[in-house]
Formats: sequence, C-alpha cells, structure tokens
Amino acid sequence: MLIVNKHFTFNLDSRVRNCYGNSSGVRRRNRRHAAAYEVKEALGSAHEVIMVNERPEFRFVPSNPWVAVGWREPDAITIPIEKYLAKKKIGFVCARIDKIDTDNNLLISEQHAPIHYDYLIIATGPKLAFSNIPGAGPGGYTQSVCTLDHAEKCRDDVEALIANPGPVVVGSFQGASCFGPAYEYAFILDKALKDAKIRHKVPMYFVTSEPYIGHLGLGGVGDSKSLLESDLRTNDIKWICNASVDKVEQGVMHISEMDKKGQLDQSHIIEFKHAMLIPPFAGVDCVANVEGLCNPKGFVITDEHQRSPKFPNIFSGGVCVAIPPVEATPVPTGTPKTGYMIETMMTAIAHNLKQIIVDNTEPTHKGTWHAICLADMGDTGAAFVAMPQIPPRNVTWFKKGKWVHLAKIAFEKYFMRKMKTGTSEPVYEKYVLKALGIERLQKED
Repeated sequence: MLIVNKHFTFNLDSRVRNCYGNSSGVRRRNRRHAAAYEVKEALGSAHEVIMVNERPEFRFVPSNPWVAVGWREPDAITIPIEKYLAKKKIGFVCARIDKIDTDNNLLISEQHAPIHYDYLIIATGPKLAFSNIPGAGPGGYTQSVCTLDHAEKCRDDVEALIANPGPVVVGSFQGASCFGPAYEYAFILDKALKDAKIRHKVPMYFVTSEPYIGHLGLGGVGDSKSLLESDLRTNDIKWICNASVDKVEQGVMHISEMDKKGQLDQSHIIEFKHAMLIPPFAGVDCVANVEGLCNPKGFVITDEHQRSPKFPNIFSGGVCVAIPPVEATPVPTGTPKTGYMIETMMTAIAHNLKQIIVDNTEPTHKGTWHAICLADMGDTGAAFVAMPQIPPRNVTWFKKGKWVHLAKIAFEKYFMRKMKTGTSEPVYEKYVLKALGIERLQKED
C-alpha cells in the first residue's frame, strides 16, 4: 500500500526498519515500489509518500519460474526496499496491515503503531485462494510459482522429480486469472528436463480452465491459440481444457472436463510426481473486510480514474482491482492484470493525485490498460501486445522466437536497475514505446 500525506506528519523509527511481515504476493512486479517513485515525482517534496510493505525487500516476481527450476538464485531477483526509497525521500514501513480504518484514515497493524493517511493507494496484489480446491497448493500436494517462497519450495520438488522421474501436471485451476505463468512454467520445465536428459521418462499434461489453449483469460490474442497448441504438441505435452479440478490427493489429481454448456463431458484421474497449477485469486482480508470498498470476491471497486466511488481518498491499481471477465466461459476464468496494464493504472493514479492535491481540481486521467507480455519458453519465447487489453482492441498480435527469450532476460536486468535508480518510466522507455503507439494514459477527449 502507498500512503500520501499532504504535509509531513509521520516519522519512521528504528522499530520499523527491522520489522518483517508475511507474504501474500503474486506473480507480478511489485507495483507499490514503482508507484511510490511515480507519485513522489508527481507531488514533489511538499507532500509525504510512504510505502507500506509486508517484507523488507523488493522481489522481481516474473523470474519465479526460473527460480523454480534452479535457473536463478533468490538473491539475484531481490533488493532492499528502504535503501532505495530513502534516496528519493520516500518513507517505508515494513508491516503487514490487518485492518483499514476508513473512518479515521488509519492502517492498523500488530507490528506497528497506527499509520495515518490523507490518501491511500491500495496495490496489495491478491490472496492466493488454494483453499477453494481440496488438496491444492504448497500446503497440499501441488506447487506454485506465485511467490518467491513458493518457487523455492517448487525447486525442491523439481529436484526430487529429476532424481525420481514420473508424470507432471502443469496448468491453472478453475477461477484463475493468470494463465501466462502456467504456459511459461510448462515450457521451462520441459527444457530443464531435457537438459537433465530425463524428459523421455516424464509424461506431461497441461490442465487449464481456459475454453481453449491460448485463451489466456483474454479471449485469445492474435494467433495465440494455434501457436501455443503447436508448441505443446511439438514438445509432447498433452492438454485438457475446460478443466475443473475436483480435488488433489497425494500423487493423484481428479479432474472434470466440461463441455461448451458447462456440463460434465468426461472425468479424468491423472497420477503425478510433480504438479504446479496457478490458483484462483481473491482480495486480501484487510481490504476485502472494508464494507463498500470491494466486490464479493474482495477486489477493489474503482471508477475510470482508479478511485473508489465510496471512499474518495482511496485509489487502487493492480491485481487487487475488480475487473469483470472478458467473456463467459464454461469453467470460470478471470481477466489477467498484466504488468504494463498495471503500470498504466499507477501512472493515472499519480497524475490524478497531483490534480487533487496540488492543482485542487477533479481527476481526469485514465490508464490505457494496454498489455505487453514477454514469456520465456526455455530456449525460445512468446510475446503479445493487446491494445487495450480488454476487447475490442485497436492492436493485437502474438509472436514467438528466440528473441523473446533474450528480451525476457534483458528485461529482468533492466527492471531491477529501474527499481534501484527510482525512475518509474525512463525517458528512453517512454519514447520507444510511444514510437510504437504504446502510451500509458488515454488521450483526453
């Protein structure tokens, strides 16, 4: 979460600097960090910006699949938060928030004294709802790459698989809204097993709630269906779509495959030695429990300016924002909130706060919600652009090749450096994307 105070009223003390929280993150770059830089730049030194995060380090979550197969060490994708925020005169509180007191504009935490805010930006990410599926998740019988901790546990399971090969299941549970990481992990794991020279001993299955391969929760993007089907087929990965996982037991997954009307078509029982499936998301408790702030799933309701209709001093962006599904599907699928889409939300919030606090006017800025995605596939990769992400679209394409694999590696290094330097949108990034017709803010009518 980000706090904006119109005057300097809150000072950090030594207890805060050494405080640790619990993780509820997801596979997204930490938007609070980038948003803090952008909001501070927009408001200037006369106003205070404080970032509240439950862990003391920034984690580059898109690299979690690489951690899960041993291609990255955790230290390579983490940096301390407070050190770099302090260079931009941005405050930092390391604490897990247990309650938002909207009547008194306070964040309540067991780890810290109540924190006052004049304006609040909610960018918590989601709660991972493994509990919706019996036996799912790291606490059950499947692995995850949604957090760094999960990825490290997944790596242990991959090492056990290599030592004792057997069937693998990768995919996304019903209700999931983040499908790219499942495809990415399937192809990365395929490459890792080939490198270990045991792929021939590991039958692989891709199980997804999508109505077809390459749907991605977006109704497909360009040629995503045909290209991803071809890659799965080429790498001998069988798939089941319209899949609803009934339960997971040790080494066994029970799956109902639905037809186009959402009725049971056939049942599957798949044995596995290793399984990684993306869970459905829900709102984190401290946000979901604020009456009138969220929809029934706990996601924050916002207007076109990323502002809460009920609480005018609360803004929200990222995975925690309520967005309806792109279309009805036989098995529930959510709409993904991709990285650049979230960045457009945060840019709009920064500009709108400046209008309210500095210019004393009503907010007018809206994010474009364009989507740019790079997915590694072992020794190749896939990229798509959807402008805007939610149909109907002005631009849509899906491409694959070795260049995407290299671009994903370069992007990791670039984004980590960007978080250290404190520039949310370097000038060269801004003008390169602008030349391609990709901008963060909608043009005013």
